[in-house]
Amino acid sequence: MANALLQAEEHVLSTLEKDGTRRWLYPRLSAGPYWHARRIVGFLLIALFVALPHLQMRGKPMILLDITRREFTFFGFTFLPTDTLLLALFMICVFLAIFLLTALFGRVWCGWACPQTVYLEFVYRPIERLLMGTRGKGGVPSKAVPGWRRVVLYATYLVLSMLLAHTFLAYFVGVEALSRWVRQSPFEHPAPFLVMALTTGLMMFDFSFFREQLCLIACPYGRFQSVLLDRKSLIVAYDRNRGEPRGKLQKNLPIVDAPTGDCVDCGLCVKTCPTGIDIRNGLQMECIHCTQCMDACDAVMKRVQRPPGLIRYSSQDAIAGKPQRYLRPRVIIYPVLLTILLGIFVYNLSMKKSFDVTLLRNYGSPYTVGIDGQIENSLRIKLVNRLETPDEFEIRFLHPGNVMLDRDTAIVLAGRETRTEPILVTVPREEFTFGRLAAEIEIRSRSGDRRVVTCQLLGP
Repeated sequence: MANALLQAEEHVLSTLEKDGTRRWLYPRLSAGPYWHARRIVGFLLIALFVALPHLQMRGKPMILLDITRREFTFFGFTFLPTDTLLLALFMICVFLAIFLLTALFGRVWCGWACPQTVYLEFVYRPIERLLMGTRGKGGVPSKAVPGWRRVVLYATYLVLSMLLAHTFLAYFVGVEALSRWVRQSPFEHPAPFLVMALTTGLMMFDFSFFREQLCLIACPYGRFQSVLLDRKSLIVAYDRNRGEPRGKLQKNLPIVDAPTGDCVDCGLCVKTCPTGIDIRNGLQMECIHCTQCMDACDAVMKRVQRPPGLIRYSSQDAIAGKPQRYLRPRVIIYPVLLTILLGIFVYNLSMKKSFDVTLLRNYGSPYTVGIDGQIENSLRIKLVNRLETPDEFEIRFLHPGNVMLDRDTAIVLAGRETRTEPILVTVPREEFTFGRLAAEIEIRSRSGDRRVVTCQLLGP
């Protein structure tokens, strides 16, 4: 009965069998020039990932995402919840940079810099090949693996995942707090310990089981290709004009007289692919541009004395024989927008003071009339000290000059403190025009910064 079932002809996911079960991938290793270049880049990125929480700039961590205090520190600059504009500009710049990078170089991020690819291909898989043993330079184990090797393998994975989880946690709590917690009992800081344990478990699940499924199923970046790429974007491409028709080499037959193309149909491009696709089928969502098929194919071309580059970095138009145009609308628009937004971001960042101030009207009646006939407005002033150290703030009216405040003392705030203070403003009745008076309030800090805010005082 099972044999009578029709076999599906349509393309299925590269990690699925036709019956819907998972097809486990054991990619061979093609240690060619692109792989060596990727390994150098990968090790540099790993070193950067580990070192960044320990590095400081302007007396602050290079990167610290302090969620509990709602403070993000990037390269010595601390962003507070009031910096919504700066954070929005920063995120837009990041996305525009990704759009530009993809339009120019395709999915170079996925193949060369994505942490999933870097750690899986240059940390976890090499350990697996070392302990499990493989046929040739990769692939399935060449013989039955003793149980103790699997125990050692997963124990090594656990230690690596735990180290990565601690490094990841350092980006959110800081190196000093993390070092202190490591030396203490987990019961003294249960929440961070739980986060570390969950992160370790997720990394173990990902790198030992989920693996390429993260790229194919969970990550949305591959699905953005249809929007971010065009036919002139750089991709890993198979030259069909040169490679087809495929066929095995025939001995004692000159290359020029061969009835087949350059592709000898050895299948190494498929066997080395970490996502299990056949690059000869054209541009596919599953391709992460890891260049393993390029290294494998170039090695085969060298052995059969044919020119390299049957699979190479190219574009769809170039493969089709059309002229390659590097300058095109999106390649011009993205940098222009990115430059403008970066300029706005840098300008706003440079204009940031050591404190933020917001003037609010108090609840209740908009104004009251005092015993002496003068008009009183009840306001609230919200001050945010952006410094790590205490600061003192003085408040005075610039215009009009005959306004009186109910406080003569300065407001003192601790480092990173936010406080809202009530103030009572008294103004002579004759200063109002049609019940309104535009006033300017100056706030000076002891650290030397000054802000001027305007407000509308209400009266009869």
